[in-house]
Amino acid sequence: MSTTLGVHTVTFASATADENFSTVDLRNYDGHKDEVNCCAFSPDMEILVTGSDDGRVRVWNAVTGHMVCKLKGHEGAIKSVAITTDSKYFASAAFDGKVIIWRTRDAEIVHILSGHCRSVEAITFSPDCQMLCSGSWDNTAIVWNVERGIAVYIMNGHRNMVQCCAFSYDMKYLATGSWDHTVRIWPLHHDKDSDIVKVLTGHTSNVHSVAFSRQGMLGSASWDKTVRLWNPRNGHLLHILKGHDGWVQAVTFSTDSTQVASSSDDETVRLWDIVSGECIKVMEAKTERAHFCTFTSGGALVACGAAPVTAPIPVKTSGP
Repeated sequence: MSTTLGVHTVTFASATADENFSTVDLRNYDGHKDEVNCCAFSPDMEILVTGSDDGRVRVWNAVTGHMVCKLKGHEGAIKSVAITTDSKYFASAAFDGKVIIWRTRDAEIVHILSGHCRSVEAITFSPDCQMLCSGSWDNTAIVWNVERGIAVYIMNGHRNMVQCCAFSYDMKYLATGSWDHTVRIWPLHHDKDSDIVKVLTGHTSNVHSVAFSRQGMLGSASWDKTVRLWNPRNGHLLHILKGHDGWVQAVTFSTDSTQVASSSDDETVRLWDIVSGECIKVMEAKTERAHFCTFTSGGALVACGAAPVTAPIPVKTSGP
C-alpha cells in the first residue's frame, strides 16, 4: 500500500490496497485553497466529500477524480464531514459552531443544526441513518434526529473538547473521545444492563478517533501513540496496541472484525490482529500525516489525507 498524506496543502491524495495490501491506486483531488482538514467516502467509494480551512465543502466523483460541486454554507474552517450509509445525505461541521446536513442528489441544504456554542470538531451518522452525533470545543456531544433536524440527546461530562464520536452497529452505544484523555460510552437505549455511562481511562493524551467493529468491539486512537481495544459492554480493556512513533490519527475495523487498522503521523498505516493484539503489517509511504483510514465493503484498505503531491515510494511491509 502507498499513500501521499499530510496536513498543509490544497492537494488531496488517496491510495487503495487490494486483499494483499499492495498498491493498486493513487488519486489526487486538487482544488481547495487552504489546508484540508477532513474527508469522508460513501460506502461504495464513489463519492468523496472534503472540507478545508478555506470554508468550502467539496464533493468529488471519487472514481474519476472530478469535482462535482463546491459548497459554501459555513463561516469559517470546515472541521469534519460525514456521509450516511445510504448516501442520501452528507453533513459538514465547522468552526462557526454549526452542522449542516446536505441532500446528496442536488447538494441542497436540508437542515442547519445550531446547538453548540463553540467550534464543532467531529460528526458521524448512525448506521441506520436516523441520527447524527456532533462533538465540540464546548465539551459536549449532541445527538440529532436527521429527518427532523432537532436535538435528541445532549451529552455532558467531558472536561475538554470532544474530538471524535461513533455509533455502535447495533445502535446500543455512542462512544466519544476527548482531549480530557478519556473515552465515554453512552447508552442510547435505557435498560437495566446498559443505562450507565462508562468512562474509559488509560490514554495519556488526546483521544483523536474512536470506532466500533461490527461484532461490538471498540477501538480508540490517541496522540499518546497507542490504540486501545475495549469491550464496550463492561468497559474492560482488551489490548494496548503499541508500535506507532507519532500521533495516531485514525482507527478502523475490517468488515469481518478480525483486524484493526490505524494511521499515524509517523507516516505509516499499521494493521493489527484483534485477537492477539499483534501488528501483522506496517505500510509506509512518503507521507506526513494520515487523516483517515477505512476498509471498503470488499475488504480493501483505504488511507488518505491532504498533502503536496509527490511520487509514492515503494511500500515496506514488515512485522511490528
